[in-house]
Amino acid sequence: MKDPYEVLGLNRGASIEEVKKAYRQLAKKYHPDMNVNNPLQDLAEEKFKEIQWAYDEIMKGNASASYGSTYTNNNTRSTGDLFSARQYINLGRFHEAMSILRKTKVRNAEWYFLTGVCYVSLGSIGQGLQYVQRAVNMDPSNMEYSNYLNQILSMQRTYQQRVYTYGGGSSSTADCCAQLICADCLCECLGGDLISCC
Repeated sequence: MKDPYEVLGLNRGASIEEVKKAYRQLAKKYHPDMNVNNPLQDLAEEKFKEIQWAYDEIMKGNASASYGSTYTNNNTRSTGDLFSARQYINLGRFHEAMSILRKTKVRNAEWYFLTGVCYVSLGSIGQGLQYVQRAVNMDPSNMEYSNYLNQILSMQRTYQQRVYTYGGGSSSTADCCAQLICADCLCECLGGDLISCC
């Protein structure tokens, strides 16, 4: 298990006032009443329980040196990391979310789902699809994962139909690329830039 002081973001030997202050700040942030409409309500509730447990351990005097550095629980830390990553995603800050996800050691269904959402939102739909598909395979009963997967697949089908229609019935990749290059050249002639790398 994790060191109670670490859960509250404190160094060992912190004063009782510091413990109380850290507890109040974290409890307010993760309290279930503060996360009623949050899609991560379950993760916030787990984090709140962890904070409550850590506070109780310290106040009862159970947080002795025996916890030390061996008192860690990667699942608990990962839960907080996933919560933070999802908050960044909700704010549209996908690069920050990816940074957190890359550092997270536990690779559960939620991790794959959030990673997939980031990739899709950053334009790597194929890569995102693979991650979301894996999340659905790991947790098939999760409707959020399944619904998002269906949205991606629907988006891909719509795109493929448009490419096929635009190409005059030809779905050749070369035709699609040629059309994009022509469109980019036209945009550049008019002072724009459709494809920034060309």
